[in-house]
Amino acid sequence: MSTTARFITADELLNLPGDQRRELVKGELHNMAPAGFDHGRIIMKLARLLSNYVVDHNLGVVLGAETGFKLAKNPDTVRAADVSFVAASRIPKDAQVFGFWDGAPDLAVEVVSPTDTVEEVDAKVDDYLTAGARLIWIINPKRRTVTVYRPNTNPEILRDIQSLDGADIVPGFRCAVLDVLT
Repeated sequence: MSTTARFITADELLNLPGDQRRELVKGELHNMAPAGFDHGRIIMKLARLLSNYVVDHNLGVVLGAETGFKLAKNPDTVRAADVSFVAASRIPKDAQVFGFWDGAPDLAVEVVSPTDTVEEVDAKVDDYLTAGARLIWIINPKRRTVTVYRPNTNPEILRDIQSLDGADIVPGFRCAVLDVLT
């Protein structure tokens, strides 16, 4: 007897009951454990620094963890970066966006958790890049590094004495990697 896996859609994910953190990967539901203390601290520190800069320069919007981005359809993939940025030019002027954002953020930031595998992190990076993300920062608190991904280029590893740079995605934004990690 054969069985067929039942994939769910992004709309079904959006309407699931409960407070469980989830992502949808090629139609399959992935439950996510709550973030640890240091993980949450790093997310909030970077989100505050980035958001203050973005607001001061009217560049767009910075979104926190739990914000879903629909990266692929049929089967659907919905990822929720720890911190993300969407440029003002991509945000509808007179309309609110309900549900998941359709497409990738311009910048996606993931903080590596102790339970994350290299394969899981690589899959997230691939999903974001394939969907059109222009910049990805993978923060590894244990190694005290940030790996920077951009489309069609080799990743760059920044150490804690170097600086994150928003490049042309968040023009003029810079902060020390050490400032995010401590």
